[in-house]
Amino acid sequence: MKFKDIAFLRITPLRGPSMWTYRPIIEAWVDIGELEDWPSNRIPGFYERLSSWLPSLIEHRCSEGERGGFLQRLREGTWAAHILEHVTLELQNLAGQRTGFGKARQTSRPGVYKVVVRSRQEEVTRACLAAARDLVMAAINDTGYDVPGAVERLRALADKVCLGPSTASIVEGAVARGIPFIRLNEGNLVQLGHGARQRRIWTAETDATSAIAESISRDKDLTKSLLASCGLPIPAGRVARDPEDAWAAAQEIGTPVAVKPTDANHARGVSLELSERGQIEAAWHVARQEGSEVMVERYVPGIENRLLVVGGRVVAASRGQISQVVGDGKSRITELIDRQINSDPRCGEDESFPLEPVLLEREPVIVLELQRQGYTGDSVPPAGRKVLLRRYGQLADDVTDEVHPETAQAAVLAARVVGLDIAGIDIVVEDIARPLEEQRGAIVEVNAGPGLLMHLKPASGKPRPVGQAIVDSLFPADDDGRIPIVGVAGAQGASLVARLVAWLLQLGGRHVGLACREGLFLDKRQVDGRDSANWAAGQRLLINRAVDAAVIENAAATILGEGLAYDRCLVGIVTDSRGAEMLGDFDIHNEDQLFHVLRTQVDVVLPEGAAVLNAADSQVVRMAGLSDGEVIFYGLCADLPAIAEHRARGGRALFLRDGRIMLATGAVEGPFLELPLSAMSAGAVDGERAASLLAAVGAAMALGIPVETIRVGIDTFEQGGNGKRASGSRPRRVANN
Repeated sequence: MKFKDIAFLRITPLRGPSMWTYRPIIEAWVDIGELEDWPSNRIPGFYERLSSWLPSLIEHRCSEGERGGFLQRLREGTWAAHILEHVTLELQNLAGQRTGFGKARQTSRPGVYKVVVRSRQEEVTRACLAAARDLVMAAINDTGYDVPGAVERLRALADKVCLGPSTASIVEGAVARGIPFIRLNEGNLVQLGHGARQRRIWTAETDATSAIAESISRDKDLTKSLLASCGLPIPAGRVARDPEDAWAAAQEIGTPVAVKPTDANHARGVSLELSERGQIEAAWHVARQEGSEVMVERYVPGIENRLLVVGGRVVAASRGQISQVVGDGKSRITELIDRQINSDPRCGEDESFPLEPVLLEREPVIVLELQRQGYTGDSVPPAGRKVLLRRYGQLADDVTDEVHPETAQAAVLAARVVGLDIAGIDIVVEDIARPLEEQRGAIVEVNAGPGLLMHLKPASGKPRPVGQAIVDSLFPADDDGRIPIVGVAGAQGASLVARLVAWLLQLGGRHVGLACREGLFLDKRQVDGRDSANWAAGQRLLINRAVDAAVIENAAATILGEGLAYDRCLVGIVTDSRGAEMLGDFDIHNEDQLFHVLRTQVDVVLPEGAAVLNAADSQVVRMAGLSDGEVIFYGLCADLPAIAEHRARGGRALFLRDGRIMLATGAVEGPFLELPLSAMSAGAVDGERAASLLAAVGAAMALGIPVETIRVGIDTFEQGGNGKRASGSRPRRVANN
């Protein structure tokens, strides 16, 4: 029997916290059709095919909570949607996107499921989901599937669209510190932190990396003169305008010399220890192909070392490897290179490999080096004869713990002289553990935007946490890069609450961004009049470097369809749990289901923050235990059970009594201010408006806004953003007890 394909009904990326998890996910609605009646244990050979195609599924613990748990479920019988979830996760793992979070939940429609998987990169996860569907159906129908080919394609896609290893290491360092990040483009431009407290990185460059310093570092002649002026050891040399001038420069300096481009990197076009005129002139041509000018300088004997300077200290160091092969008397040099160097599993062309392959057709410097020794790539050297290929370029062995303190100081000074906050200082010495002066060592290059992979994945020695070091240089130990964020969720009065909280923050001296159903605002200025209670509007605020506090309204539909725009917030407000009847498109039909959506706003409250909750709504009250921070209840009556119980435990609460807003901390209570007339209707309290005022005051208290500022804010709050105070809205001040 052949089964029809699993059908994707919708695929929704949730780019922020949602009812499923804190992290970005993809939620796919799938219709498994007739497979609803065919669990895995009823399909002959399915278990054997799938487990043999993806043997690494043995690591999936599933609900059994132990290794092999998912395969056990597969043997006992589970449904296609659940299988699709695990296969998608495993394909992501095999593509280098390690993750383990996934869920498959049946909807109210027979045969239709929500399949949820963690997504580190949306394009890759979508591709893995599609490949997983094809793989599962092939295993079900016994039609065969090229698993290695699919994994190779997915891995290539991940390499193309995901952050590079250097940038990823910095992002991981930020995440470990609790610092949020936002990827700003399809490349490696990343924002760490939010709003006015953000910093930006681009691979190993930051927003503090000077463009002037970068230009200086690219000009090797200028760099040398600046270093020399500060007493740092450099090799003597000058720019040569043509091959004949290169020979003249070599005679002035004294041979042997090094010939290299003035503005290339990764040791491209560098020829070393040259003494003969023909060699030097040929090397000039090679160097000229890699840079705009050619430098001839004194050859410094020794081994190249790269010292990584971050924020005024050396955080890692790598030693270069000399590339050479040993003859066997029968193999050509090209064959020896493939067998002795390029076959090393640590060797590869992309950034994930610590060693670069040796490819003669791409490296004329190696061809010249062979010619100096009387060889070509087709030569067969005698058995035991060592043939040198290149002296520089393979910076792969960690030597961080060996660097002499004086050498480290010289590297730090070199970075400071050029003006770089992050720099790769190339030093040639016989022994990195001895001072430069003892061995006529020299600083040969200062590099901006240095590669980090050599320190993250050295061919030998310990990996170094260089990404963390860069994060620490950008953010002092007590700085998490966060601005105060207030999230407001609910159907009733949420926009009013958001506007009032934004106004109170503004009076407190903050430059406030507000995203709500009434538009997008920067302080008093409306920059977009459309409904802005959505993920995109929230992100616009968080990347704005002028915003130092943000208030973001989150409709239930936004949480279900996009996720929150932020990972954590200082204050989370939930006004009510109404509106389930409007969410049928998301398969939400009752308040209990809506609870799991709106709780997201409370789940993301920071430990130092607070959840401000409506004590009159039983579903909202249930959320109190989910807050990592304080809980502040509000309600129109002091005798609401949630308020009474909360006060009995010493908690803070706001409520009304005799037309006054009362503030209570445990058993101690006192009047805060008179209820504004704008919250009265025909002489009676306008319950919805009064509740919104209480919620906003609770948020202001949690934010540490001074009491007098809150009173003035309520007094001056402008209705509708039109600059006119509503008639009779001015409250009367009440002294504190």
